[in-house]
Amino acid sequence: MTAHRTAASASAASVSASAASASAASRAELIADTALGLLAERGMRGLTHRAVDEAAGLPLGSTSNHARTRAALLKAAVRRLAQRESEVLTPDEMPRSAGAARNGADPVAELADALSLALHRSLTAQRDLLIARYELALEATRRPELREFYDATGRGFREPLEAMMTALGSTEPRRHARSLVAWCEGLMFSCAAGADHDAVPDRATLRTGFAELLRGMLNE
Repeated sequence: MTAHRTAASASAASVSASAASASAASRAELIADTALGLLAERGMRGLTHRAVDEAAGLPLGSTSNHARTRAALLKAAVRRLAQRESEVLTPDEMPRSAGAARNGADPVAELADALSLALHRSLTAQRDLLIARYELALEATRRPELREFYDATGRGFREPLEAMMTALGSTEPRRHARSLVAWCEGLMFSCAAGADHDAVPDRATLRTGFAELLRGMLNE
């Protein structure tokens, strides 16, 4: 009986620890998401620990307990930004490898279709994330520790794109991947904060643009 009670107590403790861990993760996401929202709404000056607590409906001091310094809060925002941007496509919507796409499908068209979907969602449903990203990027130019962290998260997007270009037969996958990123960045800035903020291209237009770029790079 004692052994049974001990096992039951251990199991309950494990469940309690798991719940506490999940709760902490949920609060961390709430704090980071709220920070991104404040950056988009109020800019860098509007992002404070107290403002995050108030906007998230958390007890005062909650954000400071999670991220004690402003640098830590900014890093948490960058980390969450990268995570949310990486989820813009579901696994089923991701482009297949060039080898898999050759089974009756055009690999360039498949990649152009997936990239156009991701970019269109960023320009429409995730516009606030883009604005928050530009706030963080500008701040990174003034904070070396944030610059290093910001650049590291950016490599998580460029490197898979280089691999895709290699699979498509690019002779210069790194340069071509950077050109694609630069084209996307230009459109995103223009549509989020520039002259085209009220003229977001539709998905078909974006798909055509990606296809033209890809086929030109691959000499097709």
